[in-house]
Amino acid sequence: MKNFDVFVGGHLALEVYPGLQTFPPGTFLDFMKPGKLLYVENASFCTGGPVSNTGLALHKLGLRVCLFGKVGKDDFGAIVKRLMESHSSSLAKATSQENSVKTRSIFSLVSTDEVGTSYTMNLSPPGIDRIFLHYPGANNTFTYEDVDFDLVSKSRIFHFGYPPLMRGMFADRGENLSKIMQKAKECGVFTSLDMALPDPNSEAGQADWEGILQKTLPFVDLFAPSIEEILYMADRELYQALMADAKNGDIIPLIAPQHLHRICDRLSEWGAKILLIKLGERGLFLQTPGIEQMENLKSHCDFQFEGWENQQIWSPCFKADLVGATGSGDATIAGFLSGLIRSLSVDEVVQSAVAVGACCVEALDTLSGIREWEETSRRIDSGWEKHDLGIDEPGWNRSEQYQHWKKRNK
Repeated sequence: MKNFDVFVGGHLALEVYPGLQTFPPGTFLDFMKPGKLLYVENASFCTGGPVSNTGLALHKLGLRVCLFGKVGKDDFGAIVKRLMESHSSSLAKATSQENSVKTRSIFSLVSTDEVGTSYTMNLSPPGIDRIFLHYPGANNTFTYEDVDFDLVSKSRIFHFGYPPLMRGMFADRGENLSKIMQKAKECGVFTSLDMALPDPNSEAGQADWEGILQKTLPFVDLFAPSIEEILYMADRELYQALMADAKNGDIIPLIAPQHLHRICDRLSEWGAKILLIKLGERGLFLQTPGIEQMENLKSHCDFQFEGWENQQIWSPCFKADLVGATGSGDATIAGFLSGLIRSLSVDEVVQSAVAVGACCVEALDTLSGIREWEETSRRIDSGWEKHDLGIDEPGWNRSEQYQHWKKRNK
């Protein structure tokens, strides 16, 4: 038996929120003049990135997690450590009664004096879209050598997130990222990879993502990017065509089944197995491989995957009171992995993914909206309604029980 359910590694940053709520809606930029002193409210701090967002959501859902990231030996690094330690009392209680191995959740931070701790200044004035000032810091120096594979080998799932925001992961055509995922596979764990959308004009945006993915995906069991991320990285032609027709740069309303089939076929050819495409307000799309690949997955991890083969599921979002969308994609992955750990059916795992994502958007921060597993399950079973998602294509059928659409994959 493994000590941890999920090892969560990758991007970790300090999130700083200046208090801008006193500005009249829509006026903040009018006050931004050189040399001008602006009075604001007290700032708040939290940790961000998948190590924090996905990892702590998994912990709150009752799993034993190992959180692993890299910080600088500076004041911001000390704040990150203090914030992580603030969870230590609950982390120490993370021994789920449903697990036979009684190991608590832990966090493990690698420190460097080469660069500072990564941070993001979140400017969220009323009535204006958020502005982010981001310093990559220690995340850019994260490499294969930093990963504690002894801890990885003690976990059932290895989840890694946001390589586009970590220079060491996309430099040299993704050599470090590929080595990390390959070594994790050799540790006998189920591997999971999340992405992030790079600025097209940045070094990450100019990286050879097709080459990086072709080198890495053969070692990835679950690949969980958003539709914007993966089209930008793996099908730039389709991405640009959709962007040309999109209102306000939002391509999600334009996504149709044929677009999902096209990108999933390409990713499958590159070696991806289970594909989980996040679609924002339009939900979640899952595609699983055929029986031969699913049987191969079973032989390399301790999940049974009964009835998972040749599935395509498009699930709309549960209806929720939207407060903030920050971290909802990370929470969705946490819900998926939680369902997987609990040996749920493929339909139930998708349900848990969109449910945890919906809970997340009901709070401004990334964690307050997440409920414990039992409460989340009761909410699903209570008749919680989803948004409508009409698919007018042959082969797609709506499940009344799960309120999502299904089709056999080939």
